[in-house]
Formats: sequence, C-alpha cells, structure tokens
Amino acid sequence: MIKVSVMYPNSKDVMFDTEYYKNSHLPMVVKAVGDALKGLELDLGIASRIPGELAPYVAIAHLKFDDIASFQTAFGPHAETFAADIKNYSNVKGELQISELISF
Repeated sequence: MIKVSVMYPNSKDVMFDTEYYKNSHLPMVVKAVGDALKGLELDLGIASRIPGELAPYVAIAHLKFDDIASFQTAFGPHAETFAADIKNYSNVKGELQISELISF
C-alpha cells in the first residue's frame, strides 16, 4: 500500500480555507478517484516543535492507494481539475510525496 501526501507549506502569508478544503475539494477528489482510494486523512498544522512558531505545514492530506499504478490511473485524468481548484482554498501549491507504507 502507498500513501500520497499533499503538504501545504505554512508561512505568515499563507491563506488556507480549511472549510472549503474539507467540504468541497476533498469530496471532489474522493468522488473522482472512486474505489481506487483506500483511505483519506487530513492533518491540520497547529504548532511546531518550537513554542510560538508556525507549524511547517498548514495542512497535509494523506490518500491511500494499493500501489502507484492505481494512484496514477485514478488521479491522473483529474489532476488538472484538482490543480485548478487550488485558487478556491489557498494561495500556495501543495507538495506531493508518495510513500510506501510499512506496518509493524
């Protein structure tokens, strides 16, 4: 299983509409990728290791898929639509990382 993390860097100038992201963007992604999506989690940054410092990321979405091929097949045809929606919730683009999940 893999995890696709979309991480939105934080700074004092970042605008991020959490309600839109939770209630419009992520449901659009879920509907578009369909059954290939095996799980979804949203982390909202609230702090850093240094008191008073901003969290490194304002938000991180974690999407789980069986493998890279199923992610690419499900996500690829909709990537432009997803990217075009960014302007509706943020002024920063997310950084995408694909990770292999290893359970202990």
